[in-house]
Amino acid sequence: TNGERSHTPSPSNSPRLHNESCNIAPLTPSQSPRNEIRTQRPAPFSVVVAIDFGTTSSGYAFSFANDPEAIHMMRKWEGGDPGVANQKTPTSLLLTPEGSFHSFGYTARDYYHDLDPEEARDWLYFEKFKMKIHSTSDLTMKTELEAVNGKKVLAWEVFAHALRFFKRQAMQELKDQCPSLPEKDAIRWVITVPAIWKQPAKQFMREAAYLAGLVPSENPEQLLIALEPEAASIYCRKLRLNQLIDLSYRPQANGLASDLPIDSSFRQAREQLRRSRHSRTFLVESGVGELWAEMQAGDRYIVADCGGGTVDLTVHQIEQPQGTLKELYKASGGSFVRGRILASSLSSDEDWGPYGAVGVDLAFEKLLCQIFGEDFIATFKAKRPAAWVDLTIAFEARKRTAAPHRHNPLNISLPFSFIDFYRKHRGQNVETALKRSSVNLVKWSSQGMLRMSSEAMNELFQPTICQIINHIDDLMKKPEVQGIKFLFLVGGFAESAILQHAVQSAFSGICRVIIPQDVGLTILKGAVLFGLDPTIVRVRRLPLTYGVGVLNKFVEGKHPREKLLVKEGKKWCTDVFEKFVSVDQSVALGEVVQRSYCPARAGQRKIIINVYCCATDDVVYITDPGVRKCGTISLDLEELDESSSPKRSRREIRASMQFGDTEIKVTAMDVRTAKTVRASIDFLSN
Repeated sequence: TNGERSHTPSPSNSPRLHNESCNIAPLTPSQSPRNEIRTQRPAPFSVVVAIDFGTTSSGYAFSFANDPEAIHMMRKWEGGDPGVANQKTPTSLLLTPEGSFHSFGYTARDYYHDLDPEEARDWLYFEKFKMKIHSTSDLTMKTELEAVNGKKVLAWEVFAHALRFFKRQAMQELKDQCPSLPEKDAIRWVITVPAIWKQPAKQFMREAAYLAGLVPSENPEQLLIALEPEAASIYCRKLRLNQLIDLSYRPQANGLASDLPIDSSFRQAREQLRRSRHSRTFLVESGVGELWAEMQAGDRYIVADCGGGTVDLTVHQIEQPQGTLKELYKASGGSFVRGRILASSLSSDEDWGPYGAVGVDLAFEKLLCQIFGEDFIATFKAKRPAAWVDLTIAFEARKRTAAPHRHNPLNISLPFSFIDFYRKHRGQNVETALKRSSVNLVKWSSQGMLRMSSEAMNELFQPTICQIINHIDDLMKKPEVQGIKFLFLVGGFAESAILQHAVQSAFSGICRVIIPQDVGLTILKGAVLFGLDPTIVRVRRLPLTYGVGVLNKFVEGKHPREKLLVKEGKKWCTDVFEKFVSVDQSVALGEVVQRSYCPARAGQRKIIINVYCCATDDVVYITDPGVRKCGTISLDLEELDESSSPKRSRREIRASMQFGDTEIKVTAMDVRTAKTVRASIDFLSN
């Protein structure tokens, strides 16, 4: 019950660990319906540690390579919120006034809350900072994040502080449980990111991990970037029937439609989880779960990852008999940042995209502005930042209890400093402000609380939920997405009964709507499975067209005159876009695009190639509208002994690029010497 792992012998029906010195055993495993022999594959690592770095909450889990069916969740965090059952901790970071690390998660939030208001102004408190990475169009290593008190810190350092915290926690737990675990090269780390994140954001997380000391930059293969909806999809493959909630439409025997009682079914599932919280070990199938066993080759499904700051939609198709997955449509979704929608969705001219649970928080803030005045809320946030955090915590707890068929009001505690600050600032009390406002569904409670009607709370959800429903609906209308069999609803926001009801009402007549039982931890568990076998997703769809600018022979009547370049008497057309890959193209894992490059002069030690991208595939020139420089490929050349090399032969460097992984990768070889050339691709230096 205290969250610490028991060292009692494992139950008789639980699998024994191969590495007995690690002393980890599942406490309350459920019996697997299949009795399959585990296939042991040699791995270059002993353990996989996955970090689910979320907008609102984060956590880690791990699994040993020689016992891949047991996923061990992190230790129970100190602190917590009443009425919130979550094994993850808030994505909140606290730095001292000098800028050094103080704490993370519940500890950071509670310590910041307890600071004297005047002292709190000097401390640097960050929350929901992950959203900045997706919203910044010109992300670099110099991008800054603003703390609650307005002071700025390099984003790279903020993320590194958080990742370093998780490394320290995970390493301590691993050492406690497995003293024999070697220090070096024993761990494969996995960090989750939204599928709609572009290459610069993924590289940014990798660089922050290097700074945090998760892995050395010389061993990049020790760190994997996992896409959140993919991780959820991988975990859903393992689901047993007792580990999911089916919200699908089912006609009754008399032909009348029945509306499943979401509130009660989800409460029952959560209660079952609460009772089993003392066990932090989850057993997964060695093969696929019962739900997957019903599916056939070619079956299609959607994973809707509804998180704090983003909503990610991914469409997968099952390949048999390998059991691998194929992405059918490029990842789509959106996020809400700084009061505007950022869409990374179905078409380049779309203005709106869905966003996560933060959209509800922003709707609540807008409601407060309506009641108390926008200028007052802005002043209160600046002058009493810790009290503002208290207010958001109080709202979060009530937000999680909101349900579509709830009739009784919800009380939200206002911090005393809010009530006092308003009286001093406005010269009247909070109750007067509520009476004078045009908001009829929010009253003042004699206990010193905002009393919100259930209708008022539901209205806060509607803009966010409508965007999610519309986006899933638009996706389902695409030709590539016809014949969907399942819709898996995952992510922290998927715990909301209001969102569940809306998705059920909209789509349960089209496909089966499935929610994994422990929905808030689905991505984390799937990230561990991805780390154990990154080849499960065999084919991905490209979100952009990538290529380089080259010179082609100038053809009169075909090429515009302004592109003409005469060099050594020859006519060339400049700025021609040479494609590597096209948007929406299916690319298999390990598939390679090769290009050869020759140094411009003898003795040249470095080749730098600019990479361009665009959202369409009909691009002709790198100067066309929508085309932008997005990165550079660097090839570092060793000095050749020219005396031993054949005369007049040009040096050829063959670059191989892989676009089918979660990150774009490049390798290179000197054709003449057959030696590897140091190659890198950089998306952060533009």
